[in-house]
Amino acid sequence: MPLPASLSQYLYRRPQRIALLQHVAEQGSITRAAKAAGLSYKAAWDAIDELNNLAHTPLVQRSVGGKGGGGARLSAEGERLLRLYQRLQALQAQVLEAAEDADDFDLLNRLMLHTSARNQLHGRVVAIDAQGRNDRVHLDLGAGLSLSAVITHDSTERLALEPGVAVVALIKAGWLALHPAASVSAEGDNHLEGEVQVVLDDAEGPSEVRIGLANGQTLCALAPPERVAELALKAGQPVAARFGPSMVLLGKPL
Repeated sequence: MPLPASLSQYLYRRPQRIALLQHVAEQGSITRAAKAAGLSYKAAWDAIDELNNLAHTPLVQRSVGGKGGGGARLSAEGERLLRLYQRLQALQAQVLEAAEDADDFDLLNRLMLHTSARNQLHGRVVAIDAQGRNDRVHLDLGAGLSLSAVITHDSTERLALEPGVAVVALIKAGWLALHPAASVSAEGDNHLEGEVQVVLDDAEGPSEVRIGLANGQTLCALAPPERVAELALKAGQPVAARFGPSMVLLGKPL
């Protein structure tokens, strides 16, 4: 199966993430892999969540808690990606020699976009409903999960969106509101249920709550400490994340 274009671009810009995968394979622990890669534990979680979200299937399989921060290993897809990247390294020197000018690489860098949105969920357009000057775009995220985004009709045309097109839904962590999994969502809102993977407290700000979804992707939400306490959030607990369709930005892999 070919790599998703977004994952290929991400690894091109962030080769140290491949090193993290290598360390996970060698160490069998996110904590030890983070140390070997020169990353903080939080940065390693961030990187693995991004990699798992960008891939067709999760690259890293992990268990939260336990001595050393929990165990971790590469999935079959993660091992395949690591082998592929090692083969690509052998071609890198040839590509560098083929470039006619250093500006060639500056141009490539400008064409590849980074975003500050913590959540990048991959899905496919299943329907588009016109709503005046806006369109409500319905996405299938897999494993029975779905969401919708409201964007302008001009954006729909510019991205050439239609049923079947693969897109990336960008959602900032601060836009997610956490609720009990069994609660009823307001009409029109997106409602994604999952299981808490970890809660990362911050003495100076909101806590980060990582939520594993049924499709293997991960949501990151920011929640005030009092909300975390109110919901008694902890690893393994079901929880729901709500957000309006106007809070979803859509992107399309090049």
